[in-house]
Amino acid sequence: MTFEIKYKDARGRAGVLKTPHGTLKTPALMPVIHPGKQTLDVSKYGAEMVITNAYLIYKNMDLRVKALKDGVHELINFSGPIMTDSGSFQLSLYGDIDVSNREIVEFQEKIGTDIGTSLDIPTPPFVGRRRAEEEMEVTLSRAKEALEVRNSLMLNSVVQGSTYPDLRAKCAQTLSEMDFDIHPIGAVVPLMESYQYSTLLDVIMASVENLPDSRPRHLMGAGHPMIFSFAVALGCDFFDSAAYILYAQDDRLLMPDGTYKLENLVEMPCSCPICNSYSPEELRIMKKAERTKLLAQHNLHISLAEIRQIRQSIADGSLWELVEKRCRNHPYLLDALRKMKKYTSELERYDPPYKKTAFFYSGPESLNRPEVHRHLERLNRLPRKKRLLLLPPTEKPYSKHVDQGVMNFYSNMKISDYSNTKIPDLAKFSGENLQIVVVDIPFVVIPLEIDEVYPLAQNEAPQTMDQDARKFLRDHLERFVEGYQEILVSAEALEIFNIPLENLDITGNPFHENEIKIPSINSLLNDEIKIRYIADYQFGSGSGKALFDGETNIIKSKKTGKIRYIYDGDDLIATLRARDGVLVLGMEGARRLHSHLPYPINRVVVNEDAEPFAREGKSIFAKFIIDCDMNIRASEEVLVVNQDDELLAFGKSILNAEEFTSFNTGQAVKTRKGGF
Repeated sequence: MTFEIKYKDARGRAGVLKTPHGTLKTPALMPVIHPGKQTLDVSKYGAEMVITNAYLIYKNMDLRVKALKDGVHELINFSGPIMTDSGSFQLSLYGDIDVSNREIVEFQEKIGTDIGTSLDIPTPPFVGRRRAEEEMEVTLSRAKEALEVRNSLMLNSVVQGSTYPDLRAKCAQTLSEMDFDIHPIGAVVPLMESYQYSTLLDVIMASVENLPDSRPRHLMGAGHPMIFSFAVALGCDFFDSAAYILYAQDDRLLMPDGTYKLENLVEMPCSCPICNSYSPEELRIMKKAERTKLLAQHNLHISLAEIRQIRQSIADGSLWELVEKRCRNHPYLLDALRKMKKYTSELERYDPPYKKTAFFYSGPESLNRPEVHRHLERLNRLPRKKRLLLLPPTEKPYSKHVDQGVMNFYSNMKISDYSNTKIPDLAKFSGENLQIVVVDIPFVVIPLEIDEVYPLAQNEAPQTMDQDARKFLRDHLERFVEGYQEILVSAEALEIFNIPLENLDITGNPFHENEIKIPSINSLLNDEIKIRYIADYQFGSGSGKALFDGETNIIKSKKTGKIRYIYDGDDLIATLRARDGVLVLGMEGARRLHSHLPYPINRVVVNEDAEPFAREGKSIFAKFIIDCDMNIRASEEVLVVNQDDELLAFGKSILNAEEFTSFNTGQAVKTRKGGF
């Protein structure tokens, strides 16, 4: 098996999986094909892979003979990759089946399936712990036996453990040490049928956190498009769906925002070929078999379109927005979204810091996103000055518009309103002794030196602040201001921040009308300070001084006036990327950062086989990486070194640290330049 990640967002990944019968894109939906009752050619609707039941083929003599003679692909008339289930579903229904694990694994290989499955025990939710543990041990024993039986068959082994997160974790960890190709997360259909999405969240995370990143994960039985994006954001790559036909048989139409009953429809719900061609009344008066087939086609169109939209959202970096939108379609899904807060740190490790699309605040749940958590953590990398000036939000980027906000602040003052309040006289300060920050949602405090770094300027939130946002802002702002000797803040800003005046020291000269000198806020900043702050925020404390110490020549864009290049003589230290405000290293910058940061910080270590290729500036593949800084995220600037910590090259990470060490295939670092 070859599985390679192409794009990432949250814990979701868009990738490609190579199988004996072709390469497919992930995340992927596998329509369930009944081997004896196939009604649709699902490949016509975009299905690249399907799942069918090996046990049903095994039990039916006619199907078994044909499958053994011609293969499962000929049997169900599908030329692409096929996954087969081992009969666990029937086991969950009837309590027993008359085939052994060894027999069904051998049978799957004989009929030429691409990905077979060992015969696990699908323990239902909320059973007693003893039963869950005993059945998990049987699943693990059968998984081990399946590996001994198979020859070249790609194998699933299902993570079980009922609704006990520690048992799910133990099962996943044990399976991760075995040579499997894909890991389904099993026995979750009852949770979805009863809308227990918060419990499903814990089951998925307990499993995914303990499975290898290099193997795809399959959420078994998840066939409703409403849940796909949620599960993908948690790290699931495959779904199987019989829902498209089962819902059609019940005259129900799937949509990403829920389910529609045909009997209640006045208008068709979408623009798929079925909805464009038939009215609800025309469908209702059809014969049952004909209507079921048409509704199944609609359900397939919708389900596969949702998968395509998810893949595009991952490529764009907007998966979180899609998740928040979908989770608002059901109250219990919204509960699960809110509960995701407990996993923010885990999700942040996989979420790329820099994306193509802006951050959109869609409600208080957005405050729990990895981008917010990451920014509040990275603020600790920045140097602290003695004085702090808090300013209310203006148009973004704040540093370009903040002067107008200050002008408004002073011009709107009245002596009667502020007769007992001291007002900051900004004219006496400079950028060296005054830290200027804008206070705004969702990122709370935005120092002006870094306000153009993604996503601090690339975000949108409603101007009317909800109560959760106000509390979040207040709590984090009160923590941030601790330790400053003086805090300068306008009464207008205090009102916006909803912080009582007595909680902060307001310092400065008493206000006298027409006597305040209003300096330009931007005059208190300078380019040297700005690039140093960006470097500290991006690479860690002290990196700005290491990169930009001594003589630097800052080149700005003639068109926009923004910083573009930073040189030392003829040596390029870094480029400030216009679209996201991030420093992209030059060769001199890579040398300086390598000298400043102690091993293994910001490093990707390659073996001696890859060393000459790295020096030539060729991209680094995962299989050559032997060590790395475990804090590396995808899309970051990294240093490529050998085992002796000699600098070989530098570039952009495609994967994060855990994925570097898990994958043996695919590109891991896109090298910008070598030749040191």
